[in-house]
Amino acid sequence: MKIGIISDSHGRAKRLRAAIDLLARRGVEAVVHCGDVMSVECVEMLGLCGVPAYMVVGNMDRHPERLKDAAERGGVNFAWEVVEVPIGEEKYLVATHGHDADVLDTLLIGRQFPYVCHGHTHRARNERVGPVRVINPGALCHPKGSHRPTAAVLDTDCDTVEIVEVG
Repeated sequence: MKIGIISDSHGRAKRLRAAIDLLARRGVEAVVHCGDVMSVECVEMLGLCGVPAYMVVGNMDRHPERLKDAAERGGVNFAWEVVEVPIGEEKYLVATHGHDADVLDTLLIGRQFPYVCHGHTHRARNERVGPVRVINPGALCHPKGSHRPTAAVLDTDCDTVEIVEVG
């Protein structure tokens, strides 16, 4: 299964649209937003991406109730701290924003999920912590460590991650 992972769009609808289009061209079967969506317009865009969409609240999401309402209207799977994405055979990818280190550490230490995704740092990450692959797609707004916004494509069948630049 191919999953598109994005984070930290910070209300930048045009950049989010470019990321969603890029991920669609790469054949993703689901899109996960790891927080700091920051606008109803961006949530609505996730709902129109054509594949199941998942999102979690980030520390900059100031009116999360509005985002939750927009997610419900648009069919986006919404979570306050951790969202679970089914990836087959009773396995799940989980995503959190990453600003709460205790939540992130609990997900990693538990080792019950093969993939733990987060945002918040605005820096791409793809590494193993024990048996868990930790993925941060970087940021769509104000990326660090790169001059361009990035997203990630996870292929769970091949267990590969590609960090891709969003134009």
